[in-house]
Amino acid sequence: MPRITSQDFLAQTIKGYGVTHVFNVPAILLEALAAMEDMDITRVTTHSELSAAYMADGYARASHRPAVCLAQAVGAANLAAGLRDAFLACSPVVAITGGDAPGSRYRYLYQQIDDFQMYDCVTKFNARVETPGRLPDLLRQAFRVATTGTPGPVHLEVPGRLGQYCLGEIDADLIVEQQYTKYPPYRPEPDPASIGEAVKALAAAERPVIIAGGGVTISGAGPELVQLAEKLSIPVATSLNGKEAILDDHPLCVGLMGTYGRSCANQVVSEADLVFFAGSRAGDLVTDMWKVPTPGTPAIQLDLAPEEIGRNYPAKVGILGDARVALQRMLDIAGPGSANRARAAWTARAQTLVQEWKAEMAPLMNSNETPIRPERICKELSECLSRDALVVADTGFSAIWTGTLLRLTSPGQSYIRCAGTLGWAFPASLGAKCALPDRPVVCFTGDGGMYYHLSELETAARLGINAVVLVNNNASLRQVKDALDAAYGGAPGGRARDLWAFRETNFAAVAESMGCLGIRVERPEEIHPALERAFAANRPVVVDVASDIDAQPAPPWR
Repeated sequence: MPRITSQDFLAQTIKGYGVTHVFNVPAILLEALAAMEDMDITRVTTHSELSAAYMADGYARASHRPAVCLAQAVGAANLAAGLRDAFLACSPVVAITGGDAPGSRYRYLYQQIDDFQMYDCVTKFNARVETPGRLPDLLRQAFRVATTGTPGPVHLEVPGRLGQYCLGEIDADLIVEQQYTKYPPYRPEPDPASIGEAVKALAAAERPVIIAGGGVTISGAGPELVQLAEKLSIPVATSLNGKEAILDDHPLCVGLMGTYGRSCANQVVSEADLVFFAGSRAGDLVTDMWKVPTPGTPAIQLDLAPEEIGRNYPAKVGILGDARVALQRMLDIAGPGSANRARAAWTARAQTLVQEWKAEMAPLMNSNETPIRPERICKELSECLSRDALVVADTGFSAIWTGTLLRLTSPGQSYIRCAGTLGWAFPASLGAKCALPDRPVVCFTGDGGMYYHLSELETAARLGINAVVLVNNNASLRQVKDALDAAYGGAPGGRARDLWAFRETNFAAVAESMGCLGIRVERPEEIHPALERAFAANRPVVVDVASDIDAQPAPPWR
């Protein structure tokens, strides 16, 4: 085997796996970072470990490639916290941190605690690289585990606060397993019998519905799912992670369902006599705490992980395999006339509910009120999106507004959302833009989310990461107000407002002070030209929209 330094091996391996950006907080594996100087790998130095993890998550989900983030030992706990979203979103992030060296354990090393076990609950694989000679096999294993099966984050701890005890010469061949440079690397074939059973059940049902989940997005199975829905005349609802699976103007689309969903989608699913969970785990957010569909509704479930099939809704038919392959196999055997004859009335009923919901939303989406209604913001953003734009949405109200109201009307448009941690969307959008430098990337967040990682505006300006950030600025954490009012017995007084409302901040001015373009919007008619200017600017932009503090989405239909 050839002799190579471990730092060169690490840099060349990361390059070999197609990673174009490494997100890090100094100082960790500095010799390896230096070795990347001439490798066309951009080293993105962030202002927090959380941001580094979120950027890596956005990069991986936007590119369908593994991502890499790094932190020294004192920041390892922060990086672990940042992997929570990647774990929940099934995102293949490879995290590398410094840690204990055997010779210094139990001796009160400066800044050191044992962070290693913190990664057990937020990774698929958590390993210590105890000697430089273990780096080759464990690094390959990290990329392998991150991308195979249900994707997810992995962690390698290297010895030394700065990873310095991982340095040295090693005997190693540079092996890059090309199948793990993207995901999914494998597409397992489903059992033909289960495919036949599922198609037969869907064809026989009077009121079936398909629920498209994140597994469809991960597999790139949207076209196959839509073709199957068209062939069998089945309405399609989506989770947030499956939003891009079907275009919003498709006649079979009923939209986002669940706790954050449209009333029409929840109503359609509640009236179904058979539910097909395609790449969805049927978690509480998708099903509004397992109330939609009604417990006991017969279900078909397609998933890549056998333990997920039937976890939340007992499966009449379980399909184990890759979503794109399984849906194609279903297409292959589904006859054009195999749908139940009552299906036309069912699809008409579904579209009636959709049109009623749209009519209810129309006055708000066209509102000229000031402060501006969020519904109007989503309408204007929908109309300004290019055919290849990616939207990155924060959690809470940002996910509800965009999930229900943002219209994706081109197959080239994409949507990814926060899996749970407020503030994720802004740094994640920077990571996504690093992955997709030639596509427009827009972040949709509120002021509550934007405050978390304001410092990364400097990162965007320094490195020319030209994402557009749209801030729905209502000077508050409006989503928590009702719960706080209830905590006050329905009559909040005293300083109750201090728990959810903020002072007004002009984020456009903040952006300008940090080297980005800032655009302030205070009237509805200003939104469209502001967004057009932002997308044409070719620099990092913050569009700060002064919105109505009292605006809130309708509660979920039950």
